[in-house]
Amino acid sequence: MTPETESAFAAIRAEFGKDSIDRVEQMLAAGRRERHPLQKAAKWVMPGISPTPWHDPYAYAELASLVRALEADHRAVKKEFGSAWADRRAVFSDYEHYLTRQRDWQALYLFREGRLVEESAAVVPAAHRVLKEFAVDTGILCPLLECHFSTLLPGAVIEPHCDLWNFSINLHLAVDIPDGCSITVAGETRSWEEGKCLLFDYSFEHEARNEGSAPRTCLLIDLWHPETTLPERRALETVVHEVRRLMRTE
Repeated sequence: MTPETESAFAAIRAEFGKDSIDRVEQMLAAGRRERHPLQKAAKWVMPGISPTPWHDPYAYAELASLVRALEADHRAVKKEFGSAWADRRAVFSDYEHYLTRQRDWQALYLFREGRLVEESAAVVPAAHRVLKEFAVDTGILCPLLECHFSTLLPGAVIEPHCDLWNFSINLHLAVDIPDGCSITVAGETRSWEEGKCLLFDYSFEHEARNEGSAPRTCLLIDLWHPETTLPERRALETVVHEVRRLMRTE
């Protein structure tokens, strides 16, 4: 805890109550608490969040409007993505996963580094509109992370790993799904159904693969876990921004 973090936490407690960010402070306390074996590689696991790998995308009122909008606009999203992939390949980049560049994993970003990527509005307007209206403007997008079209080329494998924490959750809209593609979370393997969403807690070990003959594309959106509160989200933003600031100055 730095003086800047302590000051921000004091302001949050003054506004929302002295117990409002207890779970965040417990997470940051020295020593690792008990956690699910398949979450052990995650950096932070906030207590009190259900240790559930797979979630029903429609189970949370906070997220349901976004899920409905994405699925309703799937055809338009798929069409504009296909045009971009065919004619504007320069807007895609190799995905950097924990500083490792993976050339058979291509990304087109809609939200990155705390802001909407405005250039993508002209390339994938339907997806950009839905993201802004139903995730950014509503505050359910986790601004600490990102949103991007994720394209796995044939033969691509994302090796088993845990992401950094459990206080955000990953939503996938299945945009273009050939045969032979699957994702495994906490030992349970599923496939994407084109035009539908999957939702999972990526602090659990997970992996993905494309064993088909065509690219697999999903729209990935990092959302606040619906079991977190507004004061907790403010505190978590403070913590992560401070960690990143300190890493830049070392």
